Amino acid sequence: MKAELNVIFGINPILEKLKASPQEIVEIFISGGAGAAVETEARRLDVRVSRATRAQLDRISRGARHQGAVAQVTAFCYRPIGELLDGAFLLSQPCRILILDEITDPRNFGALLRCADGAGVFHVVIPKDRSVGVTPTVVKSSAGAAHHVNVYRVTNLRQTMKQLKDRGFWLVGLEAGAPTSIYDRTYPEKLAIVLGSEGRGMRPLVRQECDFLVSIPMSGKIDSLNVAVAGAVFLYEIRRQCASIDIDKVGAKR
Repeated sequence: MKAELNVIFGINPILEKLKASPQEIVEIFISGGAGAAVETEARRLDVRVSRATRAQLDRISRGARHQGAVAQVTAFCYRPIGELLDGAFLLSQPCRILILDEITDPRNFGALLRCADGAGVFHVVIPKDRSVGVTPTVVKSSAGAAHHVNVYRVTNLRQTMKQLKDRGFWLVGLEAGAPTSIYDRTYPEKLAIVLGSEGRGMRPLVRQECDFLVSIPMSGKIDSLNVAVAGAVFLYEIRRQCASIDIDKVGAKR
């Protein structure tokens, strides 16, 4: 059976893919001199490179902004949830996991993956239903960070949350209006951070599984932030509290 293929586009996402898993790249298409850095690195790694016109790249990328470089890759491989729940990394301290409940905008999802990678959170759990997966737009929006974090797609998000609690994790939900500020908590070392959807926030049953809720204090007329911005603020507050511990490599994708 022929392997299912996907595409990624843009200079940085393709360069990050070349760093993370060049063996998953089938072919890279370059137009003009825009993708010179990509071509140089691809040829060094013995990845196939072909020349193409801008019109051809437009067609392959379905009109997306590709910056003169498009790659055909094997379809994104989600990690099995058992690998997360039974992994040795759970013994590492601190240990952080990001749980996203029904994020549907690919640009928000990509931005959150980029922030997670930057903040040292290398494990992200999403539901299979009513949630965007790792698409080419997500990869582009993440600036390639999607290649460096482990993404787990589960059928029952609430059950996974319970399983994490059974393994000693505390679950904190970020919710506008919660009486406790993100700055008024000291977070446990085994922590799962839960963010809800762009419009409705967390579903009630997901919210019920959280051990506590926190909010970002707002001083202006608007009472909430975009989920990607809010997630970035929260992840970096948690990272700040862990500044004395080197978590840059804890749980990183191999």
